[in-house]
Amino acid sequence: MRGHQDSVHSAELLMFSNIVLSSSVDKTLMLWDARTGLAAHTFVGHVNPCNQATFNLRGDTIASCDSKGTVKLWDVRTVKSIVTLDFGPYSTNSVSFHPAGQLVSVASSDKTIKLYNIGSEQLIPLASHHDEVQFVKFDLKGQYMISTGRDRTLRVWS
Repeated sequence: MRGHQDSVHSAELLMFSNIVLSSSVDKTLMLWDARTGLAAHTFVGHVNPCNQATFNLRGDTIASCDSKGTVKLWDVRTVKSIVTLDFGPYSTNSVSFHPAGQLVSVASSDKTIKLYNIGSEQLIPLASHHDEVQFVKFDLKGQYMISTGRDRTLRVWS
């Protein structure tokens, strides 16, 4: 699949579909049809290189993060940004939706994980890593979250 103008940082398949989501240093996200290899939509709005993007469980919302701490939530149907969050100036490296869909976790280079409640707009910082947090992910039941860091640790949160 060709279409990004710079390095591709992440790719993810939407469960039970042929849709692929990619994020790139070119500051865009793209939705692809895996069967044809063609780009279906391009999401434009980040002003810095995108580090990662992911779908919520229903597949109607995307969260993306970039190298200067911006996190965006996107409506897949309208291909438009619906929320922009500034967690900068540190890089946001990874995002994950809780299976219920109202909570987003964000791995940050400032050594924290940020939990953001979409409905209440409440932000809860979690600190345990001693260096940059590189990755976060909720399990499918939403009981646990894992994080990885440059401190050479993997942490399980409940």
